[in-house]
Amino acid sequence: MTDITLGTTGAAGAAPRFDWPFLAAAVAATVLLIALVLLDGQPASAALLVFGFGLGAVFLKAEFSFTAAWRRFLVHGEAGGLLAGLLVIAIAAVVIVPTAALLPGYGGAIAPLGPSLIIGACVFGVGMQLANGCGSGTLYTAGGGSGRMLITLACFIVGSVVGSLHLPAFLALGGIDPILAADYLGSWGGLAATLASLAVAAAIVVGVARRKGSAFQPRRALVIGGILVGLLSIAVFLAGGHPWSVTFGFTVWGAKIAGALGFDFSQAEFWQWAGPKRALGDSILSDTSSLTDLGMIFGAMAAAAATRPFARTAWPPAKSLLAATIGGLLMGWGARIGFGCNIGAFVGGVASGSLHGWIWLGAAFVGSYAGITLRPWFGLSRD
Repeated sequence: MTDITLGTTGAAGAAPRFDWPFLAAAVAATVLLIALVLLDGQPASAALLVFGFGLGAVFLKAEFSFTAAWRRFLVHGEAGGLLAGLLVIAIAAVVIVPTAALLPGYGGAIAPLGPSLIIGACVFGVGMQLANGCGSGTLYTAGGGSGRMLITLACFIVGSVVGSLHLPAFLALGGIDPILAADYLGSWGGLAATLASLAVAAAIVVGVARRKGSAFQPRRALVIGGILVGLLSIAVFLAGGHPWSVTFGFTVWGAKIAGALGFDFSQAEFWQWAGPKRALGDSILSDTSSLTDLGMIFGAMAAAAATRPFARTAWPPAKSLLAATIGGLLMGWGARIGFGCNIGAFVGGVASGSLHGWIWLGAAFVGSYAGITLRPWFGLSRD
């Protein structure tokens, strides 16, 4: 078997600089989807495809990876990647916190605090280290040509559907209602508290890096990438009415595929809730999460093809593929139980001024540490 990845082909020094078929396919698919959405009279939804396309390209070109950044911090104390992630949240929060509090039609990413959040985030953290990618990472690396991540994506989708069936039982375990900074401090006070919490987190991260003698300044590409991702996150929020999310789209895709295969979710509690029920009944081109997900895949594919040609290489060893499978299943299940991934729960939650985003981060960090210790079992480096 072979895995299509970025590489060089042909005689030495004579390889083409672009992969025109893949580049054309990515652009054509995106244009077609935009046209279909516009024909349905949804210009804001068409914008989500464009913004998703941009996110996929930026993530791939900047090599923006939450998974690798967390691993480098936990193993070596390197802080650059984490600081770039905090930069994304700070930029997004400047618009999301006050807009969600003041303007009708907009809302933040909020979730209750309880066992479901903690367990889901912890399981997700394990999965992301085994899979070598989180929700956004799975999308852009799969779009960039990684066959291994296509396996992760398929398993992510399966795990998400299973998680949707289990979520009501976990919510029944109890918890605390969502805690939103703006509810207690007002819109601008909530923003100030959110930015202050990010500054404290950055100071802690830098302090750990200094004690370990590790680098804490992000690469220039990460800084630029972080700024662009932050701005695009704002654009997605303004076009979609809520913060950027990734994994709900996977859940919808999986449920639709399962429905086509004869599975009936009409009596499942999760799929009787207003949002999921509507998403299951409508086209995926009406689902904001699905639109940004599709845009991200094609954006990464276009960016990869515009850099150098795709090349056929040997597939990873069986142990690595097993890790991709298990990691995808764990991430899918954990994301649904824990209200999202690094993007929807952490970035979206903290950028909304919701306490659950920070709790998700802590639990996912614990899971990531466990996942890092498991990586050698699958022939993967701890680095």
